[in-house]
Amino acid sequence: MNPKYLSLLIDLVLLSTVVLASLHPKFPFYKHWKKAGAGLLLTTIFFVLWIELFTQLGIWSFDERYTIGIQIGWLPLEEVLFVMISIYTGMFVYFALNQLSEKDRLFPHQEIISSILIVVLLIAGLYHKEKIYTGAAFLLLAVFLAFQMLKLRPRYMGRFYSTFGVLFIPFLIVEAFRTGAFTDSGIIRYDDAQNLSIRLGTIPLENICFALLILVMPITIWEWLEDYFYYRGRANN
Repeated sequence: MNPKYLSLLIDLVLLSTVVLASLHPKFPFYKHWKKAGAGLLLTTIFFVLWIELFTQLGIWSFDERYTIGIQIGWLPLEEVLFVMISIYTGMFVYFALNQLSEKDRLFPHQEIISSILIVVLLIAGLYHKEKIYTGAAFLLLAVFLAFQMLKLRPRYMGRFYSTFGVLFIPFLIVEAFRTGAFTDSGIIRYDDAQNLSIRLGTIPLENICFALLILVMPITIWEWLEDYFYYRGRANN
């Protein structure tokens, strides 16, 4: 296979997998598309702008050997598609797990999990704030989780953490392909002066925080919209 199609192939495999799964009648994700779509769109815009900025600053870069050469701003088309497909995949898996089980096993522990993450990420992010990727990933996730806990008081975070647990191994596999575990160079490359240089194989530790944030943000928007329109509808009746 021509290596320039590698990044596009990863996108297409992810997309085809989640599209096929969403065709199952037990998972009518399309019924929630308006509100879920708002979460998908807003989060995609946020993270594409984030990656665009990091690319302009030289914190991230992309190996042109593994892309087809179409650019959106500073980003290869494949990266923009990857962000959108990743967000959609996470939202669908979250929805599917909710359909499969009514019981939220992590609900009694969701606040302690979030609290531990907030404290650890705040301390580590502030201590390493001079490293732009580390500081941004750790502190943005910590602030977002703190905002959730103190302002929104969500009851779905147990399901969110369960979703991330299910997605963690697929995340590692996909990121291994993207960061060069199976090629002589990663599709995406990092300036190690701007991260902790701690890696799971070829995957920077910060990517886990990035993945948590890219999953929790659209789910939060989606759930907030569901609640907003539900209670507005009750108030109008």
